[in-house]
Amino acid sequence: MIIKSFVCNPYMQNTYVVHEPEQKECLIIDAGMYEPDEEQAVSKFIREQQLRVAAILITHAHPDHVCGEQWLKQTYTDAQIVDCTYLKSACNEHEPKLHYAGLDIRCLFTPGHKEDCVCYYLPDKGILFSGDTLFRQSVGRTDLPGGDYDTLIESLHYLMQLPEETKVYPGHSDPTTIGYERKYNPFL
Repeated sequence: MIIKSFVCNPYMQNTYVVHEPEQKECLIIDAGMYEPDEEQAVSKFIREQQLRVAAILITHAHPDHVCGEQWLKQTYTDAQIVDCTYLKSACNEHEPKLHYAGLDIRCLFTPGHKEDCVCYYLPDKGILFSGDTLFRQSVGRTDLPGGDYDTLIESLHYLMQLPEETKVYPGHSDPTTIGYERKYNPFL
């Protein structure tokens, strides 16, 4: 699996382009592109890899994760936009399951940082895109509107049920694993 990270906007948000080498479709996880050069970097990679964007998965609606959403909608008009609102209206499951770009995706509702937080788990690959719910040795802040510390802690315990070797790609900073976070995250 290929995971290309783009660090975007003044908040150093991670936008990911994800695809299987044999697939000609990809996912974009979060839409942090704020400047034209960030948009160009993402579109250049997609073009060079000869990919079609199947879906744009949004982890939550804070501005640093959605500031490039309009550009993505205009540029990749066939791509499905997936966020908490879409999942709750289109799926009647506790953990909705999606299939895009040849990938099986479990959508995990993880409120706390914001009420609409969703993590995207690829069980076959052992990969979790955690948005701002879980960072390496940290968590997303809860002092903004829609944040709730106790709810975030519940969401973290929910994520800690995943296998310890699960690789975590957060919305900011470096990747980690569930096992590492179980041992070293001070919020657990």
